[in-house]
Amino acid sequence: MAVYTEVSDDEMRDFIAEYDIGDVVSFTGIAEGVENSNFLVHTETGPYILTIYEKRVNPAELPFFIDLMEHLAARGLACPTPLHGRDGQVLRQLCGRPAAMVTFLRGMSAKRLTTGHCGALGGALAEMHAKGADFAATRANNLSVSGWRPLFDQCRSGADAVKPGLEAFIAERLDYLEAHWPRTLPAGLIHADLFPDNVFFRTDKETGEEKVSGLIDFYFACTDALAYDVAICLNAWCFEADGAFNATKARALLNTYRKVRPMTADEMDALPILAQGAAMRFLLTRLYDWINTPSGALVKRKDPLEYYRKLRFHQGVPGPGAYGVA
Repeated sequence: MAVYTEVSDDEMRDFIAEYDIGDVVSFTGIAEGVENSNFLVHTETGPYILTIYEKRVNPAELPFFIDLMEHLAARGLACPTPLHGRDGQVLRQLCGRPAAMVTFLRGMSAKRLTTGHCGALGGALAEMHAKGADFAATRANNLSVSGWRPLFDQCRSGADAVKPGLEAFIAERLDYLEAHWPRTLPAGLIHADLFPDNVFFRTDKETGEEKVSGLIDFYFACTDALAYDVAICLNAWCFEADGAFNATKARALLNTYRKVRPMTADEMDALPILAQGAAMRFLLTRLYDWINTPSGALVKRKDPLEYYRKLRFHQGVPGPGAYGVA
C-alpha cells in the first residue's frame, strides 16, 4: 500500500456517493507498501479501504483480483470483500484511474514477528491455497523467472550505484536461475506478496495465541508453483533484523503449512532454489523502485540490498534441512 494519487475532499465525497455506505466522515492515506494508492475511509457505516490502481497493475487484470477476493471470502477465508456500488459495479474511476472499495478487516500486522506468528501464517497460507484450488480463472506470474531479466534490463544501469558489483552478481544469478528453475511442481492460486504488513493478527483471549484475522493485498495473486509462495514467506518472515535466518521460525511456518497441505518431496527439495528466486524477484522490484520512485510520493522505499543478502544466504543452502525440517 502507498499513496501516489492525491484525492480532494470533493472527489472523495462524489466517489463514496456511488455506494450505499453513508457519507464520508474522514479519510487518510496509507503509506505502507509500494504499488497502489490506498486510503482508510470512514463513513457513517464504518471503515473501508479504497484502492486506486496504478504502476504495475494492468487494468485488464483487475477483474481477476476482484473475482478472486469474492471467491475466497465466499469460502470463509478472512480477506477483503469488494463492495458493489448502487449500479452493481465494483470497479469505477477516481482521479482518472481505476479504483475500488473493499471491506475493512479487524486486527493488526505484527511489528515484532514471533515463532507463533510464523506458525499461524503457515496455516493461513495453506488454507488460502486450499480454498483457491477451485478458482477457475488463471493469471500468469509476470514477476516469475521469465520476467526477471526484462525487469533487470530496466534498472541494471543503476545497480552498481546501489552496491558496487551488484549488476554482475544479478546477471550471474539470473543465468543460474533460468537454467535450473523447477517447472513441474504442483501449481495453483498463490498470493505472491504475503509480507507481514499483508497479514492481520488478533490475540486469542483464552489461549494467548496469535490467530490470523485476515489476509490483504491480493494484487500480485497469480497462478504459479504453490511452493514458490511458501518460499516468498520464508524470506519475508524468517529473517531477523540483523539478517540472520531463524530456522525455528521457518520450522514453525513449514510444519503448520504442511499440516493443512502436505508438500511433495520435490517441493521440499526445490525450496532452496525457490527461495533464491523469491529473493531475486524482490531484489529486482525494489531496485527498480529505488531508482524510479517519484520524488514527493507518500511511499516508503524498500532497501533492495536486504534481498541481495537473503539471496546470498540461500545460495549456500544445501537442502531443506537448513530451513529447520527433515
